[in-house]
Amino acid sequence: DAVPAAQLVDVQPDDYRTEFLSLDLAVKTVPDQDAAVAHIHAHSSKHTDLILTADADAAERFMAAVDSAGCYWNASTRMADGMRYGFGTEVGISTNKIHARGPVGLEGLMIYKPFPALPRGPS
Repeated sequence: DAVPAAQLVDVQPDDYRTEFLSLDLAVKTVPDQDAAVAHIHAHSSKHTDLILTADADAAERFMAAVDSAGCYWNASTRMADGMRYGFGTEVGISTNKIHARGPVGLEGLMIYKPFPALPRGPS
């Protein structure tokens, strides 16, 4: 009973898709790992998801099954930050499966256009 009952409220369906920008959490208890992964696939932003477990096999199955830019095992999702990954200050976060996924710095947003040169001269 670390949290007084007066501070607990029932979760609404939209809460699972809400970034609260506070210390609030939307928690769902599920019967097994498959149900957890199904819930994440239904509600996740595909940004960052985590598993808290002492079971290494369960953690590996979870991280392989969840389609998010960042999957963590027993670590804070606050680690999903370009500076912490060593990319420098992030400009954005990509949840798509493109060349840059997760925190994206300026380098990850750059495109390159090669200009192969042929020798000039009479043809």
